[in-house]
Amino acid sequence: MSTNVLRTADGWWVLRGDRAVPVATEAGTTAELIADRAAVRQATLSSDAGTPVADLVPLPPVTTPCRVVAQMVNYRSHARDSGFTGDIPPAFFRKASGSVSGPHDSIVRPAHVQFLDYEIELGLVMGAPLPIGTVVDERHLPSYVAGLVITNDVSARDVQLTRTQFYESKSYPTFTPTGPYLALLEPEDFAHLLDLRLRLSVNGELRQDRTLVDMIVRPAQALTLLARFQTLDPGDLLLTGTPGGTALKAPPKPVEKIGALLPPAVKWKAFFTSQAKNPRYLHRGDVITATIATPDGRIDLGEQRTPVADANRHPR
Repeated sequence: MSTNVLRTADGWWVLRGDRAVPVATEAGTTAELIADRAAVRQATLSSDAGTPVADLVPLPPVTTPCRVVAQMVNYRSHARDSGFTGDIPPAFFRKASGSVSGPHDSIVRPAHVQFLDYEIELGLVMGAPLPIGTVVDERHLPSYVAGLVITNDVSARDVQLTRTQFYESKSYPTFTPTGPYLALLEPEDFAHLLDLRLRLSVNGELRQDRTLVDMIVRPAQALTLLARFQTLDPGDLLLTGTPGGTALKAPPKPVEKIGALLPPAVKWKAFFTSQAKNPRYLHRGDVITATIATPDGRIDLGEQRTPVADANRHPR
């Protein structure tokens, strides 16, 4: 069974039901904690009654600086929403690790961003180095991946689309809420990954709801493809794509064909004029709730609950 670990300003904790037991470790980083699995196991067996989880303030369980890499268009439902047809070529992009924030911290929309979007994603936390040229098959995935986290790949769509700029549009501070739990997996847990269900709601309205069966490139293959050009180290984070249901959707094909004939400035002005009528983009005061778990609870990454705020303002 997986072991859920929580990080606070006071250190690392192992969850046991609704209580948490401190991990006796000197680990300051996620990589150091992963290397001290003996201390984690000792905490799970401890007779300490623990502290109520509700009394703890969680920090992101992935410490920074680290590499944050993401997969693009990696769920069939998202590909359909995005207007893709046929085979989807695997693609990756980087996010600044300064975008990683806590599971209950506010997502802060920069003043120049109008179209703020959400993307629930399963995050893989590396447990071993991934050198260039590594080939990872399903059997050996536990040798490279230590655990899982909930992430939200928050996106400034007006920056992303008009500038074809993924790095900036997804790297503003607070644009990668992470946690609350780092689920450290045992080898037998990996057989249950496809049962994980990703669910994201905005103000109680369910927007995204899919299992990993909808995934196009699964984790072992993704790491193999990534290792063609990118090394990873323990504690690094791979976001594995989002299901359909984001605010952004491709326009109907006839509209898209007409838009292709227009000058770029005119095309984007028309597109965002239409998008301004879309109520699904995030606004100040919205609250995003995200969960990832298997139906039987064998793997349960907790609940991420993040309000939306505007720069220099507080959430309502």
